[in-house]
Amino acid sequence: MNHNISSLKELDDIKTKNIEANRPYGKKGCYMVTVHLGTCGIASGADEIQRSVLQEIDKRENGNIIFSTSGCVGFCALEPMMTIEDYKGEKTTYHSLKQEDVARIFSGHIDNGKILYELNPIVKGSKLAEFYDFQVSRVLHNRGRIDPFKIEDYISFDGYRALLKSIEIGDPGELIRIISDSGLRGRGGAGFPTGKKWEFCRRASSDNGIKYVVCNGDEGDPGAFMDRNLLESDPHSILEGMIIAGLAIGATKGYIYVRAEYPLAIKTLSNALKQSMEYGFVGRNILGSRHDFDIEIYQGAGAFVCGEETALLKSIEGKRGMPRPKPPFPANEGLFGKPTLINNVETFSNVPQIILNGAEWFNEIGTKDSKGTKIFALTGAVNNVGLVEVPMGIPVRDIIYKIGGGIKGDKKFKAAQLGGPSGGCLPDQLLDLPIDYEEVKKAGAIMGSGGMIVLDEDQCMVDLARYFMDFIQDESCGQCTPCRIGTRRMLEILTRITEGKGEEGDIEKLEELAEMIKETSLCGLGKTAPNPVLSTIRYFRDEYQEHIDTKLSCKRLHKKAKRKKVE
Repeated sequence: MNHNISSLKELDDIKTKNIEANRPYGKKGCYMVTVHLGTCGIASGADEIQRSVLQEIDKRENGNIIFSTSGCVGFCALEPMMTIEDYKGEKTTYHSLKQEDVARIFSGHIDNGKILYELNPIVKGSKLAEFYDFQVSRVLHNRGRIDPFKIEDYISFDGYRALLKSIEIGDPGELIRIISDSGLRGRGGAGFPTGKKWEFCRRASSDNGIKYVVCNGDEGDPGAFMDRNLLESDPHSILEGMIIAGLAIGATKGYIYVRAEYPLAIKTLSNALKQSMEYGFVGRNILGSRHDFDIEIYQGAGAFVCGEETALLKSIEGKRGMPRPKPPFPANEGLFGKPTLINNVETFSNVPQIILNGAEWFNEIGTKDSKGTKIFALTGAVNNVGLVEVPMGIPVRDIIYKIGGGIKGDKKFKAAQLGGPSGGCLPDQLLDLPIDYEEVKKAGAIMGSGGMIVLDEDQCMVDLARYFMDFIQDESCGQCTPCRIGTRRMLEILTRITEGKGEEGDIEKLEELAEMIKETSLCGLGKTAPNPVLSTIRYFRDEYQEHIDTKLSCKRLHKKAKRKKVE
């Protein structure tokens, strides 16, 4: 079925009808019950909770209960979760649910209008609500309030209005100017100015006019799940951002590269793409215009190196995912040798809101050189594990203690590992470091795609460096000698040290190898591979030296430290 949307009025009509039919606003005694079905929720038993909820609704049959599902709401540590919204728009979220809790909640809350405070729900003003209170939800503004399998829900919250506005603007240069003026930088890791990348691609010549837009959803960093969440929970925001990018650079074809280990994301995205084609947002003559834009989903096989843009392009071409030297850059010679724009999932999700609300709206928060918000996967030794969106410039301390609820077991904070295998560690003396591309880089880490692993006092930093080097060594494509052999030598030294077999001079050897790998590796992944080692040596050199001096393994050294603490 093709709905042939071509005007703002038609979008508004869909919005109005959907809200009237699927929201309890103004209908006294009516409730909307939403079960959150992201991967984290399903893994914790949300499917069973959904079945129990549907059974309770069937028992009542009074037409006063609207049932819905959504993707993840970010508070992954408390899954499975269910939100009840009343006719005034007030929300109560019950968490850490067991199947037997559902009947009790329906009896007390739905039937008698009483919030079950004894279950410690998330309500306005509660302690758990602080997880959201200190965040600024822009990219994640739809979390918990739309069903990712219903395009009408996305439209109800201003979805595809930015695309319509972009077509009305009609000038690719103006679209790029808005993105450039916003200050948006690539959220995939390097932080390159998005508008500048778009401009390079728009100006690039192609002998037959073919250009491509590629969304990099190959999220391979340990502890990172930002892209997965967006793909599962708000897929249309990515599609809309890609289509707008296509209008801006003159491309008519897009690819979304998603790792096959994300089956729910692929299912959600495939459904979203089908629906967007039915509504005329994707395909020929989008929204009744002269513009064409098709999108194809490409599943990656899980190679970490395919997160590097040139390796990703080779993978889409059906070749082995191997990086190539740059220049030429993909903007000039990318997919199938044609000019190609590559941005990551979060970057594309920002685009519709920037076009809709304006550049000044986007850059009213943030720092001088890092505008807007950033999403982080907050994991590790922190109480509130989950997905958080914060304004650029916020101190690391606020993320960990205000949003994250502090360190588990009231232990002492030791470091935050930022940027995954290509990143570095920020110690306690840098807790007040602002989240800013340049400041984080000066401290020896990188923003990366947004992984933030919190480490407590019990973590051996040498062993952490060994873990990341083991990951990098295993995932190295092996194409260039510095990365293939250099990381192996570094791993051997790190393993020796953690086993209590370290020798004097090992630290200096690690530093020498790290600098050589950074300077001579072929691709960005190889050049940043030594970062976790260099940053741990920079801030925790004494731990390396203690291993070497005492000849104790990590486990034995840890036991010794615990005994000292008790004494």
